Amino acid sequence: MTLTQLRFIVAIADSNLNITQAATKVHATQPGLSKQLKQLEDELGFQLFTRRARSIEAITPAGERVLKHARVVLAEAANIRAVAANLRREAEGELLIATTHTQARYVLPRPLAALKQRFPQVALHVAPGGDAETVARHEKGEADIAIVSSSGTPPQADLTLPIYRWERVVLVPRGHPLTELGRDLTLADLAAFPLISYESSRAPDSSLRRAFHEAGLTPEIGVTARDADLIKTYVRTGMGVGILAEMAVDASDSDLVALPARGLFPECTTWLLIRKDRVLRDYAEALIRTLIPAIDLRDLRRALADGEALQLSPQSWREREDLSKPAPVGEFQI
Repeated sequence: MTLTQLRFIVAIADSNLNITQAATKVHATQPGLSKQLKQLEDELGFQLFTRRARSIEAITPAGERVLKHARVVLAEAANIRAVAANLRREAEGELLIATTHTQARYVLPRPLAALKQRFPQVALHVAPGGDAETVARHEKGEADIAIVSSSGTPPQADLTLPIYRWERVVLVPRGHPLTELGRDLTLADLAAFPLISYESSRAPDSSLRRAFHEAGLTPEIGVTARDADLIKTYVRTGMGVGILAEMAVDASDSDLVALPARGLFPECTTWLLIRKDRVLRDYAEALIRTLIPAIDLRDLRRALADGEALQLSPQSWREREDLSKPAPVGEFQI
């Protein structure tokens, strides 16, 4: 039994039992992967997967048990390599960040540029997706860290740390009737127009729908998208009133008007999710320190090792000038 064989069977399981996709994922040939799978099954004395014709059909009960342990072995092998690399002060490697489109587009560019300046040999991989998709990637161990937002209970993870707090804004074209009210917006004002917001708004229990429901109103969600730039595009066409994160509005949106929605919807928090079964490389800690300046890395390590709680009070997005204000090239610091 080898680590390569364990890596191959995990790749098969994570590729929906598609041998071709699994081989691509682990940079192997399909015949080579199949050969290693057969050798492992011969050594173990039972099948890990059931077959139909020349395709894999399902994972056997014994295979499920083996896969569970294989993931642990591979994770610990990666941790040993990470410990060794940190002790050698190696400044190269990979960092995979699962996050949402809004965070990837409007929040992470500056911190990642600073990280790349300090660790130029580190390959950064940003995997944007929806909140649920991002959390799922984190749970599967497909990302080193994850960054998501919520308006209520923090996402479930081994360690969940707040990065900053933020509000939603209402976005409309210039000259829109909502810009002529001369007073603060109300939910009734918004309910008079089709709304354009994030795909999470489709859920009956979304914080946006709950806010209207508690006010005795039923909003018309005309368009949803997971990408803030798409929301702005549809607002520009006149399809409705946009409701999106304040971080997603910048100087390039001068043709639109962002109206405050503070108090209409619950405040949101952006969270950093970290797994306890993964040793963080030095460059991952450097990024965490940039995202959460108040954190003491010694406290972070104790929290990951011993489960010690970390008490952090995140600033609002408007207070985080290090993230919200663009910096001239050459002035990045970690």
